[in-house]
Amino acid sequence: MQIDIITIFPEYFGPLSVSLIGKAAERGDISFAVHDLRDWTYDVHHTVDDSPFGGGPGMVMKPEPWGEALDTVAPAGADPLLVIPTPAGLPFSQQHAARYASEPWLIFACGRYEGIDGRVIDEARSRMRVEEVSIGDYVLAGGEPAVLVMTEAICRLLPGVLGNAESAADDSFGFGISPADAGSAGVSSPGGPMAGLIEGPAYTRPRVWRERQVPPVLLSGDHGAIARWRRDSALRRTAQNRPDLVARLVSADRARAQSQLTQAGQLDKHDRAVLAEAGFPVTEEDVAH
Repeated sequence: MQIDIITIFPEYFGPLSVSLIGKAAERGDISFAVHDLRDWTYDVHHTVDDSPFGGGPGMVMKPEPWGEALDTVAPAGADPLLVIPTPAGLPFSQQHAARYASEPWLIFACGRYEGIDGRVIDEARSRMRVEEVSIGDYVLAGGEPAVLVMTEAICRLLPGVLGNAESAADDSFGFGISPADAGSAGVSSPGGPMAGLIEGPAYTRPRVWRERQVPPVLLSGDHGAIARWRRDSALRRTAQNRPDLVARLVSADRARAQSQLTQAGQLDKHDRAVLAEAGFPVTEEDVAH
């Protein structure tokens, strides 16, 4: 995978050389190129921003350096996916990460101030695919930290990046599927046992710490019982911390039942009983289904 990043703070991306992603880059599995937007400015101050038309606070990033930067990084005929982090974008999710991991070439455009002149995005859409995404309902000083977050989420799904490839399939949200599967299926179906859920707690040695014991089932060697415990824990934690995700699962499950469809990852009777015990408002009909 090729990842190009355009920014006015190239030094921000030092973390890309460390940990598992850094090792993957050393092996050549990922190729990073960080470009300084100021290389496409020609005044003595290397100006990249100006006052907004129509008035208002803040500054807007000028279109000229951005246009030339994109022309250079992605010349005519190239087919990258341009990703622009912005609070106005669609929410970035694990599903996005899996889909982006199937792309051979990503370009990230790091805006600052009040954002990039809107004409840059309009012009880019005329010659490449463009997606505007947000990593949360808050505002950052610039797109750089958002790009680091997205890059980590994307690159850990690439083959060979994680020490244990099965780890991704067991992640929260359940879209830790292979890039090949993501590309062929559009990541429209769940990819793991945590589909639509957040993971429950995990434990390691020692078995007893400050008089607190590891749950006995995890020491039992019964893989079926362990898998059931982990899913139950995920259901309870999701109901407590992310009831919106459970509501989405229950709603989708009802729709499947009404259309008499079956799909991997749907809630079973035991799941619904666990959710009811956790205080999530499922109906008696849901529990009995």
